[in-house]
Amino acid sequence: MKLFRFGTIDDEKPGVILKDGRRVDVSGFGEDYGEKFFATDGLSRLQRWLQSHGDRCPVVGAAVRTGPCVVRPSKIICIGLNYARHAAESGMEIPKEPVVFFKATSSLCGPNDDLIIPKGSQKTDWEVELAVVIGKRATYVTQDEAMEFVAGYCLHNDYSEREFQFDRGGQWVKGKSCDTFAPLGPFLATTDEIPDPHNLRLWLTVNGETLQDSNTSDLVCNIPYLVSYLSQFMTLVPGDVISTGTPAGVGLGLKPPRYLKPGDTVELGIDGLGTARQIARAYESRGSL
Repeated sequence: MKLFRFGTIDDEKPGVILKDGRRVDVSGFGEDYGEKFFATDGLSRLQRWLQSHGDRCPVVGAAVRTGPCVVRPSKIICIGLNYARHAAESGMEIPKEPVVFFKATSSLCGPNDDLIIPKGSQKTDWEVELAVVIGKRATYVTQDEAMEFVAGYCLHNDYSEREFQFDRGGQWVKGKSCDTFAPLGPFLATTDEIPDPHNLRLWLTVNGETLQDSNTSDLVCNIPYLVSYLSQFMTLVPGDVISTGTPAGVGLGLKPPRYLKPGDTVELGIDGLGTARQIARAYESRGSL
């Protein structure tokens, strides 16, 4: 299945993309795509529900906004320097163990929502990534069983403000967590839709120029390793998102470095997981409270 969410910000509804390409509203199922849905075998229950109700579901028009494909998760866990060429362009060695950091869940937004360049930012950067959504509670799982805990995959742009990330005390989370820095989707594809997540082309363009073009076969640490590794340090909760790292071609690695400015258009995609498009806008104060 391909799950998406649609509607106005903070009032999204659940939808499914049918095999014929129609986007339908499955609000009648009565659940959104959050922790409880995944924890209670929601994917199987929704599949059965669609067999008897799918033909009666309202169609969602193409013009309707697409929201993030999961309800705000308990964690957005990111892996740094997980492609060898990206580590090289960043001037860093391939880590002996995965570099782990978090994005604030308030950074989550829809795949085609505007990117808001943070107040005072001069170094807002792009990062196309394959994201993994956890389907079952995972604690101390082995690599052999790790894929049993994966619900599906989606496209993620791990936006980063490099000054905040590197020059403000070394805390990566500060450069990763600004509002709109985690566009997710357009949909979550369940594992049966993606036979081999380790052989997917992923790409990104800025104003039509291709800057990232790689394949998940180049991951340093693969998905079973990451799920198992992370579960040794924290419980992975259904609906949690693991973003697996970005390939070479980020603005930081260009010579000279290049960063986003208002009006720039960023487009990205992954085989089988659709495409997304964000237009960069300058932060505008809404006034004091």
